[in-house]
Amino acid sequence: MREAAFVKQNKDKWNKFERVIQNNIQITPEELSALYLEVTDHLSYAQTFYPNSNTLAYLNSISSQAHQKIYKSKKESRNRLITFFTKEFPLEFYNYQKQLFIAFLSFMLFAIMGWYSAATDQSFVRSILGDAYVNMTLENIENNDPMGVYKDMEEMNMFLGITINNIKVGLFAYVLGIFFGIGTIYITMNNAIMIGSFQYFFYEKGLLWESVRTVWIHGTIEISVIIIAACAGLVLAKGILFPGTYTRLASFINGVKSGLKIVISTVPFFIIAGFLEGFVTRHTEMPDWLAILIISLSLALILFYYVIYPIHLHKSQIKDAKIYTI
Repeated sequence: MREAAFVKQNKDKWNKFERVIQNNIQITPEELSALYLEVTDHLSYAQTFYPNSNTLAYLNSISSQAHQKIYKSKKESRNRLITFFTKEFPLEFYNYQKQLFIAFLSFMLFAIMGWYSAATDQSFVRSILGDAYVNMTLENIENNDPMGVYKDMEEMNMFLGITINNIKVGLFAYVLGIFFGIGTIYITMNNAIMIGSFQYFFYEKGLLWESVRTVWIHGTIEISVIIIAACAGLVLAKGILFPGTYTRLASFINGVKSGLKIVISTVPFFIIAGFLEGFVTRHTEMPDWLAILIISLSLALILFYYVIYPIHLHKSQIKDAKIYTI
């Protein structure tokens, strides 16, 4: 069947379904489930015959919204917060893998620019990191303790200060998405250039591995969730710039809600990163194998929760829909 004929044949059902979802029309959970199964069946069909089409994107959007509404229609258990993190959010985040990839590429590009700028301009590192930080680090290097900056503050104060600051950065990256994504890209650029120039500074001093094995103990999660917060800002910007089948206002509201969920999901990870920086990173005497293990586990956790698990849940959802409609 041609895509146009498929849309014409089913658009009235989809419009009705969308009105039920968006206008909170009260129907029984059973009726909503029946509608949901029909739409997910259409979604499965569209994935097979109309990949990368607007029809597929539209059906994916409304089926995801419906899935959430079905869960909200049920009696909520005391584990509502757990359900959000284990099912509701990861399933929805599947729809934002493209924005996540753009945020990641942007960060990598600006980090490379930071490295290159530091390599070609001797004053660049000081202009980015500040004279006080550079002078302190040079003094620490002279004292054979290049990562001594992580030992200067008491553990709990450092943990709280770093965690609160990182959450603020994440919120800014999200909120500034309202400026058509430009503000989000600016926050990404600032953090990425700082990382690139910071790493070159230690490379120039012959301490690249020492900095990597120390900083990325907490930095793996910290930088990853800053990128994810940037993804939230891009989702917000997309809601403004590309409303699709929605009105611009409705698309903007959806973008705000979706972006906020992404930011909320980063809070536990920011807390973990703050804990690592406050209590673990300071132990620069730890063996390389332990530092590598912490970094590897941190990276695996991020990739699983934000990439692998959402894809797994999405495939399971489609598989279940096929079973129920056979």
